[in-house]
Amino acid sequence: MQVACIEFARNVLGLKEANSTEFDERTSDPIIMLIEGKDREKIGGTLRLGEYPTTVQPGTLCNKLYNSELIHERHRHRYEFNNDYREQFEKAGMVFSGTYKDQNLVEVVELKDHPFFIAAQYHPEFTSRPSKPNPLFKGLIDHIINDEK
Repeated sequence: MQVACIEFARNVLGLKEANSTEFDERTSDPIIMLIEGKDREKIGGTLRLGEYPTTVQPGTLCNKLYNSELIHERHRHRYEFNNDYREQFEKAGMVFSGTYKDQNLVEVVELKDHPFFIAAQYHPEFTSRPSKPNPLFKGLIDHIINDEK
């Protein structure tokens, strides 16, 4: 999700220097930043780690895939989407379909007019099993199979 947001900022919004502060601390457009209140010099133990609830917007692809307005997924990261850019992204067609309400953190993004584009901040691979794939993976495979018919 983080890299997808950087790409969107650069190629849709025209913010050619957009980046994550993980990759470029001095970027003029920090689309992805260290979790609020964390000191880059003392980042040990600052991961957002474990299961967190995600509130899903009704009518979105995420809502369709999970068939729920509240999901719980596992995280392991310390960088987040910079909400200062949220309005700009939304006006250009990005949908923020999942959020962690307690801290207003972006969890899932989609492209409004794309047949199947979804990216998540959490790790769907952590909950996938061969006989029970995470809804994001299952949805992608189902879309590919059904789109070819």
